[in-house]
Amino acid sequence: MTPPSVHEPDHDASTSAADDAAMRLAQSIVESAPDAMVIVGERGSIVLVNSQTEKLFGYARAELLGQPVEKLMPQRLRERHREHHRPGYFAAPGFRPMGAGLELSGVRKDGTEFPIEISLSPIATDGGTLVSSTIRDVTERKRYEQALQQKNLELENALLTKDRFLASMSHELRTPLNAIIGFTGTLLMRLPGPLLPDQEHQLKTVQASGRGLLSLINNLLDLAKVDSGRVELRFGPVDCRAVLDQMAAAKRPLADAKELSLVVECEPGLPVETDPEAFDQIVSNLVDNAIKFTTEGGVRVAAQPVSDGSLAGVEISVTDTGGGIAPDEQPQLFQLAEIAKLAGRPTKAGGGLGLHLSQKLARLLGGRITMESGLGRGSSFRLWLPAVRP
Repeated sequence: MTPPSVHEPDHDASTSAADDAAMRLAQSIVESAPDAMVIVGERGSIVLVNSQTEKLFGYARAELLGQPVEKLMPQRLRERHREHHRPGYFAAPGFRPMGAGLELSGVRKDGTEFPIEISLSPIATDGGTLVSSTIRDVTERKRYEQALQQKNLELENALLTKDRFLASMSHELRTPLNAIIGFTGTLLMRLPGPLLPDQEHQLKTVQASGRGLLSLINNLLDLAKVDSGRVELRFGPVDCRAVLDQMAAAKRPLADAKELSLVVECEPGLPVETDPEAFDQIVSNLVDNAIKFTTEGGVRVAAQPVSDGSLAGVEISVTDTGGGIAPDEQPQLFQLAEIAKLAGRPTKAGGGLGLHLSQKLARLLGGRITMESGLGRGSSFRLWLPAVRP
């Protein structure tokens, strides 16, 4: 469609031939634009529109030329635009990109209101300044944004419901398990009376199974907290040796039950700035898995200062004499898949979950877990943490 001749009340009748040529060029450029384009003079009347404007607003081109640009706006916005926005822009014209933070609306010939974005560009001519407005209908985008906001709200509500459920179930699950483990320990201490060898063996099985199930429940609840972003870390100076000694004291009964050695090698007072609870949980999970997969020999936990390029840190290694893991199976270790699936080795539940959780906690602390292993030569998991808070 060829644009009709333009009558511009804002321009002097003696517009130069150069301006006429410039206007014809502008008409050609405007007509080829993919968005609606409206060119306005200083008095606010429409100088030029393209066919996209006709489609978007429902007006014929002749119905818009020479009309105030406020005709394309809702009635409630026209006076403020005419009295403030338009004079203010012409007083200090400049490029204004799409989506400049303004909530704008257009109105069609049939009175339908719809959301729009506008970019403005001044055009200097001998007859004065014109403003080129590129107008885009953002109805579909707004609808998508509203739908996304609704989905986010539904997701937040679902996460809140899940958190409440987990908080409730935490107490309901842990209380009876702690009772089972505690009473089993009392029986194994022979406080109520002597035990037959078979009874002692069965009670140790119950106790070990209870501890394993409690560890799985704790990991599930902690993983839910990590995934929902509810983990509150409290960084501070931590004595690695003190944490490792305390952890070893808690895990030694598990090692003794399998006749495994559990050795801690760490210089006294080795410092690291981290969250002590998360640090203890990571090392505990690594030691649990090492004991779980080792049938003879033992587990060695060692800590030493290291540097990662220019970044100083501490490395805690947990090395076992177990059967090891094949190279093609190692990438699965930190996934949610059960370690029991790897190499077909029997294990208690929760090993894979513990490693998955430990890696997530390590990253929250600014560190990472790596490993080396091979079939028949055991495994070594290494936790690296920065020496100072990340």
